[in-house]
Amino acid sequence: MKTAIIYYSRHHGNTKQLLDAIAAQYPVTLIDAVENPHADLEGYDCIGLASGIYYSKFHKSVTALAEEKLPSMKKVFFLYTCGSKRDGYTAAVTRLADLKGCDILGEYGALGYDTYGPFKLIGGIAKGHPDQSELEGAVRFYESIAK
Repeated sequence: MKTAIIYYSRHHGNTKQLLDAIAAQYPVTLIDAVENPHADLEGYDCIGLASGIYYSKFHKSVTALAEEKLPSMKKVFFLYTCGSKRDGYTAAVTRLADLKGCDILGEYGALGYDTYGPFKLIGGIAKGHPDQSELEGAVRFYESIAK
């Protein structure tokens, strides 16, 4: 299965850590949504969308690229890191994938060190994350959908 993962990971590189763990074991193509906003996704069987969570949703660069370039009827999955776990982080990207008739394979979320916005004032939250078990969890998640 030829897989591309569109991502945004800047502040502490939390999401990129998950992706690097997957890419170390599986032949996936990582596409930075800011550096390559016009990526051609047609040739991929499966497309992942990955981001840190900003004000309860994926970064706008990932959402914009998916809105413009995500082909119809593809297999899709979501990965994210966040300062605190809550439901609904993938709601907007799920709607996008649904509108394009994509088959949603699942999502994986892990804690990530977060100093965005007001958390900077208190030194951040979820320090030390993602940890090794969360990195291994991301690999297991990808392994389960790649079969």
